[in-house]
Amino acid sequence: MVTTELIPVESLSRRDRASLDRRYLPMAKVVPGFEWDAVAPYVIAIDRLKAERNAVIIAHNYQAPEIFHGVADLVGDSLAMAYMAAETEASVVVVAGVHFMAETAKLINPDKTVLIPDLEAGCSLAESITGADVRLLRERYPDTPVVTYVNTSAEVKAHSDITCTSSNAVEVVESLGVPRVIFLPDEYLGQYVAENTEVEIILWRGHCMVHERFTPDEIRRFRAAYDGDIQVLAHPECPPEVLAEADFVGSTSGMVKRVDVERPPRVLLVTECSMAANVSVNFPDVEFVRPCQMCPYMGTITLPKIYESLRDMKYEITVPPDMAAPARRAVERMLEVGRGKGG
Repeated sequence: MVTTELIPVESLSRRDRASLDRRYLPMAKVVPGFEWDAVAPYVIAIDRLKAERNAVIIAHNYQAPEIFHGVADLVGDSLAMAYMAAETEASVVVVAGVHFMAETAKLINPDKTVLIPDLEAGCSLAESITGADVRLLRERYPDTPVVTYVNTSAEVKAHSDITCTSSNAVEVVESLGVPRVIFLPDEYLGQYVAENTEVEIILWRGHCMVHERFTPDEIRRFRAAYDGDIQVLAHPECPPEVLAEADFVGSTSGMVKRVDVERPPRVLLVTECSMAANVSVNFPDVEFVRPCQMCPYMGTITLPKIYESLRDMKYEITVPPDMAAPARRAVERMLEVGRGKGG
């Protein structure tokens, strides 16, 4: 029988309380104790539901710390976490992320039940283009391969030749051995690729509403505030003038690797704000300055909604077979070039 009740904090067993304390310790600097106590009943209930449903929770780097560190079993970039779920024996995958990530998880885990806690968890970048748009581009530029960023819907992937991540975009483009490609949908990532390859890049004007808000003046203000004693790491979805101000440009996983290798005393991650909070847990010797641009779509995923999703087995993500097959093939073609690890 599936357990659905919430147990008040004061009624928790010593074992449950100890489990909560162990999980809270790493994030104590970014999550106030009273907030953790408020969500503790959901954390324990989610633990029980995961066991009873044979479920895993995969969480993107941009999720809130109480989800990322509190209940997630697998964490990472959008594509990486989907493949991590495939390596488990779980029959249910709950995606603490946005809708295109849940679709990607379903593509990679076709025999598992994939749930997203909130159907309103969309993405401005993914929603900037449709399959119909891709078909029109193909008509305008016949015999030109379509390279599509994984931050897109299954429908758009299905109309593409190959996908890419932000970490392997240049490699994927050059692997095709052609003089020109259509690159979708992120304009700024496409411009970054164009600067690093001789292949002609046909762009689409899609943007991430978080990354496009950053400005070069903002980066310069941070440098001035710390007398230049700060390392700036920027995601390639940012405008090119912002990337020009950075010390390093890379995917979310690339940023983490950079911090791990360089161990700068102070770092500014020019990406979604929650990532700095999550990454800082693993690098207590590094000061993370947070330029707080939050993704409102990621914020729709909460612990109560994850609890309800597992309790009621909602909302299930499906991808029609005639769309899933070509979309999966576009991802597989990328993996044949080199498995992407950054989104």
